[in-house]
Amino acid sequence: MNTKSNLITALYCRLSQEDLREGESLSIENQKLILQKYAEDNGFKNCKFYVDDGYSGTDLTRPAYVQMIDDVMNEKIGTVIVKDQSRLGRDHLETDRLMELTFPSYDVRFIAITDGVDSDKGINEMSGLRNFFNDFYARDTSKKIRAVQRAKGERGERVGTTIPYGYMKDPDNPKHIIPDHETAPIVRRIFEMYASGIGIVRICDTLSREKVISPSVYAFRRTGSRSGTPKLEKPYYWSQRTVRGMLSNQTYCGDTVNFKTYSKSNKLKKRLKNAPENVLIFQNTHEAIIDRKTFDVVQKHFEGRKRPDKQGEMDKYAGYLYCGECGSRLYLHRAKTLDEKKNNFMCGGYQRRSTDCTSHYIRESVLDEIVLTSLRSVTAYAREHADEFYKIAMTNGEQEAKKLIKESEDRKAEYTARINQLDGIIRMLYEDRVIGRISPERYDTLAADLKANLEEINLQISNANLQEECIQDFIDKARQYIEMPTLTPELIRVFIKRIEVFEKAEKYSRTCGNRVIIYFTFQADKGTKIDGAMVEFGTKENLAV
Repeated sequence: MNTKSNLITALYCRLSQEDLREGESLSIENQKLILQKYAEDNGFKNCKFYVDDGYSGTDLTRPAYVQMIDDVMNEKIGTVIVKDQSRLGRDHLETDRLMELTFPSYDVRFIAITDGVDSDKGINEMSGLRNFFNDFYARDTSKKIRAVQRAKGERGERVGTTIPYGYMKDPDNPKHIIPDHETAPIVRRIFEMYASGIGIVRICDTLSREKVISPSVYAFRRTGSRSGTPKLEKPYYWSQRTVRGMLSNQTYCGDTVNFKTYSKSNKLKKRLKNAPENVLIFQNTHEAIIDRKTFDVVQKHFEGRKRPDKQGEMDKYAGYLYCGECGSRLYLHRAKTLDEKKNNFMCGGYQRRSTDCTSHYIRESVLDEIVLTSLRSVTAYAREHADEFYKIAMTNGEQEAKKLIKESEDRKAEYTARINQLDGIIRMLYEDRVIGRISPERYDTLAADLKANLEEINLQISNANLQEECIQDFIDKARQYIEMPTLTPELIRVFIKRIEVFEKAEKYSRTCGNRVIIYFTFQADKGTKIDGAMVEFGTKENLAV
């Protein structure tokens, strides 16, 4: 059994980032000197330092703190000495519990040197009040830091402390990030693999087999950071969670995304997912690693079923195939036998009984034939009759888009002149407001109307440009993909934005096919009959990816 003479005298030191601003007096070295001298002067033996460097006083998971409390409860410690009560912690409930319940229960003497606290000399009436003010200080500091971070985030500056894998700090500007030439190609490859239909498990296995160092180990070797809990004994282990997080990280598009998560209190370290309306996104703030089209394709895959087959291949229609009646996704049912021809799709709303829909049963092989035949037909027409194809596609769409597309160059010049005119009007209005010719309220009303017109014109021009860009891109891709022996995820990604499957006109019929509507990455309204299934080129709003 332990006796007072052989018990540990715990000398506890703690320093947080906020404490560093207070100067050298709170440094770990200074705390150690004070504690060591006090122990020597007062005859304390068997001293042991417990040090938490860089930890907040509200953090109850501090490694040295947890170890010290564990040693107290195992009756290894006889005395705990700190420089002041705030070193022990800034959560007044926890600190009060330790000083008034835990330490007395295990007969541990507690000393806070500069606060004049020594439990052997009786209760100090000011201890509870000090703990409360220490807690108040932590809350006030947290509030100020949150305000600063909020202001930075609203200006479009990065507020996260962790730099995403694939990026590094800009040597010329530490607030800016640039692609890391060593890891950026790996990020691109991961996105390309997933966009081509390879599942996350297979991606992880491929990277591990090729001995690509995992992000957490790479960060540890480069900066010494352990924030990602690196598995140093398994440097080539890639987890599914890591890859999944990378594939959904919009930072790789060149965007800064702030306030994705938040905490309810400075004492609660758990991060909660923020509501979409509270998330701020600033586009094109740094160099992109992944083009926006590829990123959007990957997010579209996430909308569908993500479960790969035994070979690690994804459902190539994931995120593209929908029920024509209820709008639910169609899910792939793989055959349990070796005959893959029995693979089929069924309406998710029907399966879950969340809608009054029917099964919409269609074989994967039948759908492949319909889509591939349609693709060959449309791309051949786009290659061989590019001008006609362009005119047909450009005249299809919303009425407003048609007006803008006609004589587009002249319209753009007209809009540009109008924009300049509006800018001049706003400047004159501002001058009138400054010299008092119009009231501030009247100015705000007129300026708001003019700015709304300006934004509408810019949006119309943007839509016209997007339409032209999508059509031209489709024609260019049609010239690249001449041979289409089989339907691949890449072909779907390049040429198709949505497929809708309708129920058969005669349910359970073996001769009547499903009506299938394919929406390509351009707008056209021409229909054609293919193998008993109607394939229509969609007329909905262009959602090209």
